[in-house]
Amino acid sequence: MTASFKQRLKWNEFASPDDLAEALARKVGQALVRALAERGSAMLAVSGGRTPKLMFQALSFVPIAWEKVTIVLVDERFVPADSARSNEKLVRDHLMRYRAGRAHLVPFFRAGASVEEAATLAGAAVDALPLPLDVAILGMGPDGHTASFFPDAPNLEALYENTEGRAVLPVHAESAGEPRLTLSLQVIGAARLLVVHIEGAERRSILTQAVADGRLPIARVLAKAATAPQIYWAA
Repeated sequence: MTASFKQRLKWNEFASPDDLAEALARKVGQALVRALAERGSAMLAVSGGRTPKLMFQALSFVPIAWEKVTIVLVDERFVPADSARSNEKLVRDHLMRYRAGRAHLVPFFRAGASVEEAATLAGAAVDALPLPLDVAILGMGPDGHTASFFPDAPNLEALYENTEGRAVLPVHAESAGEPRLTLSLQVIGAARLLVVHIEGAERRSILTQAVADGRLPIARVLAKAATAPQIYWAA
């Protein structure tokens, strides 16, 4: 990983998760307003997990033309949309409420389809959007994974390279539990605003070490960012 890559990262530090949630919601809202003014529509990609819940709730109140916003999942577990482990359910329960309830969501899970078939269907839906994404918000696991790029995925390099140019990829990794669906590195990296949202001293240390080393998925994804990645971190 080059020094120039590390120098591109912009750290935004907050005393509490609540402060971060409010600030990141404002930042995302501003980016979406700019997209709406310039292009008449906006594309937002979000991640799952416990970390983004407060931010989702804050963002759901932001007064913008949500009916012109499309929300895409950064990744998804291959589980039904009503499963407690579904990122779609998380987004519907915590983000698509109040004002943001008027937004449109691109689901990844497809009932009756295999994970490979669902990736093809979800990829076609993403390809039909006016890319690039205006905002993509990533998380990071303790193993350095982001989106569904897991270090133990047997075909990880092929997933990165994505020679077929797919927008959504199926992922099989033992550490992931269920099969996964993920936006490609290329779609994520092209986002006009790329954010990594992490909390706690341990995650900060993992991210710092990953960026210095350059081999873990979070570093590989950030290295492909078209714009300077924004790190939002709370103690």
